Amino acid sequence: MERNVVDKPLVPSGPLDIEEDPISFGTRVNEFPWWLLSIFLIAIWAFYIIFTNENYNEAFNFIKIGLRITVQTALTAYGFALILGLITGLGRLSKNIFFNNLARLYVELIRGVPILVLIFFIALVGVPTIVDGLNNFGIWLTSIGAKPLGAIFTAFNNQNVSMNSRAIVALSVTYGAYLAEIFRAGIQSIELGQMEAARSLGMSYAQAMRYIILPQAIRNVLPALGNDFVAMVKDSSLVSVLAVRDITQVSRLYAGSTFRFREAYVTLSVMYLTITVLLSLGVQVIERRLRAND
Repeated sequence: MERNVVDKPLVPSGPLDIEEDPISFGTRVNEFPWWLLSIFLIAIWAFYIIFTNENYNEAFNFIKIGLRITVQTALTAYGFALILGLITGLGRLSKNIFFNNLARLYVELIRGVPILVLIFFIALVGVPTIVDGLNNFGIWLTSIGAKPLGAIFTAFNNQNVSMNSRAIVALSVTYGAYLAEIFRAGIQSIELGQMEAARSLGMSYAQAMRYIILPQAIRNVLPALGNDFVAMVKDSSLVSVLAVRDITQVSRLYAGSTFRFREAYVTLSVMYLTITVLLSLGVQVIERRLRAND
């Protein structure tokens, strides 16, 4: 019987031609970061104006004096907030009733009050109250005969606590509550079996948390921590209400003394935008590297 169908080899004898899936022009246009290009162009235009216009250049040279205070305040406050947030996050997961409820009380109180109000309260009410309490404790120690130790506590004075320090305390306490929830979510994202496996190997709860759980949890929440640092840099402008000489306060002083509000606040906005965009891009790079390592 004659065959009408020509048999074709199942496996081609020549080299296998693999065509790459082409990405259409429309897809490339849609995926291009136009927002970043727009910000880049705006920044170039703004810096051109700042460095070529005499008034803007004068404003920039005046305002940049406060840049060190802004960076110093944000970095120091965020360092303390990380420690406070980690301790509170562990407290939220603790089975100890006192520690758990204390951590939850702190988180709920702080998150229920606006940041600006918290800055006023902590700087002008909280810190003086703590200093007065230390003074009274020192007086009590002196009355029972511990004069050298009492002298240490009575030496504290509200006038010696600068507004910069109070601002750092206020931002640390405020952001510690937000970071606590991030740490809590990160720890809860780790499978419970890992803790059980670590405990079955003879590790204590603290050792398992330190060597097994926390390294993975912190790795998972790094992008969120980075985003909160960007938010803190922006919120650090609120400490200008305490007369802390950051770039916001210096801009207000410049605008008030020269009546050049446009130059002062355009320059201030460009400086904040440059800082936050660079930090956001850094966070995105970290996030991509973490995904690539998964």
